[in-house]
Order: sequence, then structure tokens, then C-alpha cells
Amino acid sequence: MRFGQRGDVLRLADGVSIYANTRLVLGDVVADPCVGISIGARTIVNVGAYLSGEGGLEIGEDVLIGPHAKLLSAGHAIDEGDAVIARNRITRARIFVGDGAWIGAGAIVLEGVSIGRGAVVAAGAVVRQDVPPGMVAAGMPARLIRARRGEAWPSSPAPSSRPKWLQSVFKLVRR
Repeated sequence: MRFGQRGDVLRLADGVSIYANTRLVLGDVVADPCVGISIGARTIVNVGAYLSGEGGLEIGEDVLIGPHAKLLSAGHAIDEGDAVIARNRITRARIFVGDGAWIGAGAIVLEGVSIGRGAVVAAGAVVRQDVPPGMVAAGMPARLIRARRGEAWPSSPAPSSRPKWLQSVFKLVRR
């Protein structure tokens, strides 16, 4: 996404479907011309979704976004300045969703996260870290639980240096 002109704040490609009660939040394009939302061809955004472009949001082609999913590219600094959160700075970071990905119903994707091509975010998951292409992430916070059929598990450190939760995932995948 290469925003930079005030007219480029919202881009919808051919065949995009946006269902009822979806909210598109574009941000302050005067203060930051790099914000906005770009949605690729044939993407479906189901009912009640919340798409935040304040930090930049790029959604690829053929993506499915489930009902009431939230993609939040902005938040609040919690560990600086004032004890009253509303008085601290707004944080922003671009979210990227690759072609053919699926964000399940009620899932939340937080600022700065990339969801890879063909990846799946399970319903109700809270995603704080990138999801590699072809992987399935679930939980709160979301964790990689398996690779989709025909996809390879992403390369990773030696088994002994993996966190315990990741070691158990590798054991399940290898069964």
C-alpha cells in the first residue's frame, strides 16, 4: 500500500463485498498520509467487521473476513507518560493480510501484524504476532497450531531452543 495522496485513503478492488454494519476507520489523513485501507479483489468482509486504517491496513485478494472480526491498526501507549491512558500517545502500525487468507468470526488482529498468504486465523483468536503463510493460528493469545494441508511448517530454531508450548505443537503435528 503506497498511500500519499488525500484521495487514496480507501481503495476497493473489483468484486469486494462488504456486508452490513461494517465499520471502516480511516484515520487522520491530513496528519499522516500513509494511513488508509486497501482491499483486494473478490475479498469478502462479513457483517459487523471493524477495519482500522489508522496505521495502514492492506488486505489482499480473495480474503475472507468473518462476522464481527476486528483488524486494529492503532492502539494506545500504556507504559509511558500519564497514568490516564487516554492522555498517552496513539500507537499505529500497518496490518497486512495476504491473498487467500481467512480471518474467522470474532477474531482480533492487532497493530503491526502480518497474516500470510492462505493463513487461517481461527474464530475468536487474538493475534499479536505474525502468522506465516499457510499456517493456522488459534487461541487467546493466538498461537500457531498447525500447517494447512500441503503447507510446510515454517523453519524454526532447534527443538531444544523452542518454547515449551511450541515443542508440544511440533509433537502434535508430527503424529
